[in-house]
Amino acid sequence: MPYERTPSTAPMLAVSGDLLVIAPRTAPARRASTNPYRRLLATPGARAFTAGNLLARLPMGMFSVSAVIMIAGSRGSYALAGAVTATGLAATAVVAPWTARLVDRYGQARVAVPATAIAALGSLALLLCVHYGAPTWTLFASYAATATTPNTGGMSRARWAHLHRDDPAALHTANSFEQAADELCFMLGPALAALLCAALFPEAGTLVGAILLMTGVLIFAAQRATEPPVAPRTHAGSPLRTRGMPALLAAFLATGAVFGAMEVITIAHAGGAILALQAAGSCVAGLLYGSLRPAADIRRRLLICLTGMTALMSLPLLATASTDSLLALAGALLLAGAATAPTMVTGMTLVQRLTPEGQLNEGMTLAVTALLGGIAAGSATGGWMVEHTGQVTGYVVPVCAAALALTVAAAGVRTPRSR
Repeated sequence: MPYERTPSTAPMLAVSGDLLVIAPRTAPARRASTNPYRRLLATPGARAFTAGNLLARLPMGMFSVSAVIMIAGSRGSYALAGAVTATGLAATAVVAPWTARLVDRYGQARVAVPATAIAALGSLALLLCVHYGAPTWTLFASYAATATTPNTGGMSRARWAHLHRDDPAALHTANSFEQAADELCFMLGPALAALLCAALFPEAGTLVGAILLMTGVLIFAAQRATEPPVAPRTHAGSPLRTRGMPALLAAFLATGAVFGAMEVITIAHAGGAILALQAAGSCVAGLLYGSLRPAADIRRRLLICLTGMTALMSLPLLATASTDSLLALAGALLLAGAATAPTMVTGMTLVQRLTPEGQLNEGMTLAVTALLGGIAAGSATGGWMVEHTGQVTGYVVPVCAAALALTVAAAGVRTPRSR
């Protein structure tokens, strides 16, 4: 009878004196997944806080669109609607860094939940003021109250930075995942808001957004096991004082101008629906970028990304200057969006490295604030260009803003010392 090999999982038999000893074999280890995102979400507690964060982040793309539809439909003025949302953006730029500093000092759960409650109440107050015809100043006051909304994307990135502080490759994948999530939420949010306002009632987008925001933050804050530890109370100054940070924030400001100008110019030229292609290109590029092994020199990586963004942002200009085809513009926007996510991922990673220990939420919120300021400036500049020089010429603004971001980063951003 031929000899049969015992399976590797069968017990081992041995004789010791007059005793028969049975010892279990060790089962073969499972092969680790080669998918970096599957490995990332296998981190204990990661799926729970990610689910809550995505739920809370979706309304970020809903609120401004909902407010414009709601106010313009009730008061008959898009100028008023734009002024109200711009006031909220300005208030957020002032309040958000202070909220983030409180998060660093007292913890995400202790600060995020009450701050979100205030913001949700502000959204509901705006809804009621619009519905019942309250004085105009109440619209500004109500929308300004939403400035306390915590930077949920920044808090999620802070958790990843804490969980993978000794694994740069995993942190690179996490930042890419977060950027793709940002693009997805800002792609789906406006569409969902418009659908709710049209299918139900004008205030539906704001109401649903407030409920989603509060629910998502409560789920996110409940995951205490993955929350970064509270920073000890020190007299450390703002992350703005860190060498290289002002130049990096200036680059974020110019990058925001790229986004703001591209949005306004494209809406004027072809309508808002086509903008989803730019977000889609960025989302796919972010996921692909996160699956690659990042180069060690992060400053060089940032400059390469900004160079690519400057080159690709010229495609919509070339498409509109050479043809009237919307298909050509759609392809150009899809390719232009492909440079967005890698640039943002690399920039946020550099912010994490430059920010002093214990001030991570504040550092990343400063980056988001600079980005929002750039979006506002880009929107205003793009609108002026469209009105005074034409829609095709307006596409010069995103190219110039991207080139400015590259110049600022090359001149002032420095690689941080390892800590």
